[in-house]
Amino acid sequence: MTFGDQPAYLRVAGDLRRKITDGSLPPHTRLPSQAKIREEYGVSDTVALEARKVLMAEGLVEGRSGSGTYVRERSVPRRIARSGYRPSEGPTPFKQEQADCSVRGAWESRSEQTDADPDVAERLRIDVGDRVMRTRYVYRDGCDAMMLSTSWEPLALTGRTPVMLPEEGPLRGTGVVRRMAAIDVVVDNVTEEVGARPGLADELLALGGVPGHVVIVIRRTFYASGLPVETADLVVPADRYRVAYHLPVR
Repeated sequence: MTFGDQPAYLRVAGDLRRKITDGSLPPHTRLPSQAKIREEYGVSDTVALEARKVLMAEGLVEGRSGSGTYVRERSVPRRIARSGYRPSEGPTPFKQEQADCSVRGAWESRSEQTDADPDVAERLRIDVGDRVMRTRYVYRDGCDAMMLSTSWEPLALTGRTPVMLPEEGPLRGTGVVRRMAAIDVVVDNVTEEVGARPGLADELLALGGVPGHVVIVIRRTFYASGLPVETADLVVPADRYRVAYHLPVR
């Protein structure tokens, strides 16, 4: 096989990837051994090993102790629909994070007071070390963890009010917009920045992912008259979900 200017291990990985995606190597099929890859492609053991590592990092194959490396089952990506905040009818946090009404989800949460680190302080326009309420969520669609969220709210704004704890009190579970309205803070804008990165070990453990998998990260901030009142990081497994935005035409 002629490999041209591309590193040989990437060309081998690319050909094996094509076989996986076109069904020539269907799910649960054992990947050719290192010796077979070496023989078929005319490459060294090092190249064959590196090619297998690429496929494993991409989540296309998985190693089974004492058995070999196998093609993973690939799920059809589902949509996570985004449409900004919805101030009417008191959306739940799950619905505020997932605009697709066909989803029947639930969530778990835990809140704690902490000091704002430099990143959070910049996003909320407060000083480093100022106290914030941090809330961690796990959102589930059925039994599957579909999204993680960590939010921060400045305690200078919500402290000593009935909405200091997002999931406790009279407005628990009603979302940022309604909770802020209860303390006369009118949320009028929200921004979201979307990026991707390799998932952290604890994130992938919670989401049921494989080490090396990529996650979608949505950095969201709610504003009231230009003042940030809440910011959050939403983490979604990129191999199982696609983020779809529904934006009004003005």
